[in-house]
Amino acid sequence: MKLHLQALYRNVLAGARLALFMPVRAYDYRVSALDFALLLAFNFAMWVAAAAIRTGLAGEFDSAALPIYLASVPLVLAAALAVALVYGAREQLLLVATALTASDPLFELAGLLFALLGELSGYPRIAAFLLLAWIWLVSLRAIIVCMGSRRPQVLKAALAVTAMIAIAFFLFPRTDVWNPAPEEQAPDPLTEEKLFHEQGRLIERALDAIAPGRPGVAETYFVGFAPDASNDVFLKEMRFVRRQFDERFGSAGRSIALVSSQEALDEFPIASVTNLERALKRVGERMNGDEDTLFLFLTAHGYRDHRLSAVQPPLDLASLTPTSLARLLQDAGIKWRVIVVSACYAGGFIEPLRDDNSIVITAASAERTSFGCEPGRDFTYFGEAYFRDALARTRSFTRAFDLAKASVAKQEAAEKLVASLPQMWVGPAIAERLKKTADAPDKE
Repeated sequence: MKLHLQALYRNVLAGARLALFMPVRAYDYRVSALDFALLLAFNFAMWVAAAAIRTGLAGEFDSAALPIYLASVPLVLAAALAVALVYGAREQLLLVATALTASDPLFELAGLLFALLGELSGYPRIAAFLLLAWIWLVSLRAIIVCMGSRRPQVLKAALAVTAMIAIAFFLFPRTDVWNPAPEEQAPDPLTEEKLFHEQGRLIERALDAIAPGRPGVAETYFVGFAPDASNDVFLKEMRFVRRQFDERFGSAGRSIALVSSQEALDEFPIASVTNLERALKRVGERMNGDEDTLFLFLTAHGYRDHRLSAVQPPLDLASLTPTSLARLLQDAGIKWRVIVVSACYAGGFIEPLRDDNSIVITAASAERTSFGCEPGRDFTYFGEAYFRDALARTRSFTRAFDLAKASVAKQEAAEKLVASLPQMWVGPAIAERLKKTADAPDKE
């Protein structure tokens, strides 16, 4: 046994010298069936160790990976047989197989370094490609060291080695022999009984708090809808915009914000389509239809089919579409409305919502994305330009759009982004109406 352990040491050493392109000869390898089996067992142990190190030694061994590893053994033997037949030396099959596997321990250790370099550089695929190219070159060198470099045999052998590597990397199932320990996930807040029942009370209180319009006074009602809890920028933006309208446009007591959020479940009713329907219906009942105006603000991720993202774990919420929003507004009987949609592909909302009594403003065209939805931001690009900056300079919703559109275009150009192309539809009836009340900048 001592002799076979020494043979294992010699094979691993020869494999390392081969992989590092140091001098090595065919007789540096120790070849026998038992020596090859010990080398395979050692390589498997190195595979497990490297996988465990990648997970920080936390986790557990996955026995399902063992059959995949064992399946690689006949693949190597088949490639070695092909090489031996090409050179007309069947008796060298085990030598070739040993040389093809002796460098594997070094490859496992190097794989840890390549993975780290890929993570640090931000180019993990390039790091993986370099590792694969290195393995291919070393395998080709193993053939030349063991069997010689005469043509055309070496070219045919190179094809066999290439096929072996391609099958192993691209056709064999990818599996991790060491699975990291599963992360303990905090329970979804809505699974807590108190918050779950509080949601019903929140929507009822918010609906009851909407005050009726005063006859003879043109007032603004505000409804906000932020249905995506996956990103806190929508929550932050909604908080600002609702406060802005309550303080600056007189919607206090006549506003409601629906927000899907993991952090504000005790502050806002969830932004479900059902809650939006209830909110619009109540606002429609409380407004003076011919005098008051609804300002409806929607902020979320948008999809190419013009749906708004709807995320509130663990609930499975329906997405809001332009046609369903048009139906909700129609059913609520709201005549005068200003609608702002801050989302990618938001321009798809214009056609279903346009009429003589509406202004529809979108952060992007129907075919373009908008920007600024990264976690940690306080505003999307359009939300910042329109609400924080432009509406601080004017009470005109249309003038604010012109200012915001120019600001967003300048920012996108500076960052070399594909222009989002914000859009606006202004119905002739509401345009004439708002000229009398809102188309002049605030006075200092």
